[in-house]
Amino acid sequence: MNDQVMENREEHWRRTRNLMIINLIIWFFFAFVVHWFARDLNEISFIGFPVGYYMASQGSLFAFVIQLFVFVRQQDQIDRDCGVAEED
Repeated sequence: MNDQVMENREEHWRRTRNLMIINLIIWFFFAFVVHWFARDLNEISFIGFPVGYYMASQGSLFAFVIQLFVFVRQQDQIDRDCGVAEED
């Protein structure tokens, strides 16, 4: 392989790995950290519900769905920038 292809592969993997790590940190935050502090969050109200309850019942799921769409868009951009995108 030539040097340009190797550089693109290394750049693609570096950016993909960093994106994955960031998304795992965000996922961990909404899956565990928010729920660990549910009692403290229940002192705050959001749309008439305690925030701890809201995050456990709907908020974390909403965050996961948004995170999924953002991740797909960012990964597609990385793929296009590095020349490995699938054809539309």
